[in-house]
Amino acid sequence: MRRRHALQTLGTLGALTMIGGCAGAFAAEDATETSTPWIRKTLKIGMINVKGSLEEKFRVAKEAGFAGVEVAVPGVNVNDVNAAAKAAGVVIDGSVGNTHWQIRHSDPDASVRAKALEHLKQSIEETAAVGGDSCLLVVGHGKDGTQEEVRKRSSENVHAAIETAEKCNVNILIENVWNHFLYDHGGDSNQSVKPLADYVDSFKSERVGLQFDLGNHWKYGDVAAWVRELGPRIMKLDIKGFSRAENKFTKIGEGDVDWAGVEKALRDIRFKGWCAAEVGGGDASRLKEIADNMEAALHCNQNDA
Repeated sequence: MRRRHALQTLGTLGALTMIGGCAGAFAAEDATETSTPWIRKTLKIGMINVKGSLEEKFRVAKEAGFAGVEVAVPGVNVNDVNAAAKAAGVVIDGSVGNTHWQIRHSDPDASVRAKALEHLKQSIEETAAVGGDSCLLVVGHGKDGTQEEVRKRSSENVHAAIETAEKCNVNILIENVWNHFLYDHGGDSNQSVKPLADYVDSFKSERVGLQFDLGNHWKYGDVAAWVRELGPRIMKLDIKGFSRAENKFTKIGEGDVDWAGVEKALRDIRFKGWCAAEVGGGDASRLKEIADNMEAALHCNQNDA
């Protein structure tokens, strides 16, 4: 766990570093500063729905209360992102794959899986080049075959990308999504954590972990219980609201997720790091509302000392 926490903070070193052929443009910050919040707020770049340059978009996000932004990969303009992030004073903490739903690692067609692997490796390299330390990944979809077929195909691709992740100092973070894999999408809300935990553990690599989506999971089980059982496998978080009563996603803080219980569980496993909003975005006022909702749910800005 200590090593994983150290890996999470590498992105805050103030230098341009070459790691195994990957360029890492790390943000100039002091990771040991005692005022660092225990949870740092970030959001998906697509949520910033304001006109203007990339720098202006980043500034709006920062002014709304977000310290970081997650970019979409592959295909990011590295120079533009680095310049805009530096000027706006935000951290590019990580990235989200923008092709993994359509070009899947579990596809029955080997040529499609090869393309998915190519995209993942490129995504890892681009993430390092903009200073991020994680690449969020949807590993596949249950509709592509049996659970064992999906597990085998997706596992082979993730295994094949670990060397690139190690060279680039970027973590591959699997998100728990509604992809009919590792949980029964039509099942009850008391499902076992074991299939997901075993899948992550099967890679035997500290470069593979979870970006655990707190709202996504409320459909399948007790979020706080899963947080405790998954423990250090959780390297980053996603957040959204969900209502079991209405079976729909909600704004953060609305719905029926037990946020007090979730916060306690995260503190119990001594989580510290980034939490990404993944909800409907908007203009400056909407982004501030999202940041405020995150604060109300998890008290992100409390000092981690």
